[in-house]
Amino acid sequence: MTLRIYHLKTCDTCRKAIKELKDSQAELELTDVRADGVAEETLHTWIKTIGYEKILNTRSTTWRALDDSAKSEMDDDKALALLSKHPTLIKRPVITDGETITVGWKDDAKETWLN
Repeated sequence: MTLRIYHLKTCDTCRKAIKELKDSQAELELTDVRADGVAEETLHTWIKTIGYEKILNTRSTTWRALDDSAKSEMDDDKALALLSKHPTLIKRPVITDGETITVGWKDDAKETWLN
């Protein structure tokens, strides 16, 4: 099974996830959200599947730098536009096998991908 990991190369959590997955012999395809970007269609699928609330990183420096009007009255379309324009707003890592999607590298994601 090949896992696609959407990450930032400077993110410690992403580096930890990638290392643990490699150590478990998983086959990985890496996409750096800043350098490579994320297709709008992919973002749309994530939003429809798991909701923008799980994907939109409201604790990031990028989020804090946004104008208040950009952060207010959030909905799927507004989140999609923000995530497309500012891919560093994506919580990371996003890991998918084409069917299952996890966000972050906590116990639930580890249980999904390391077993």
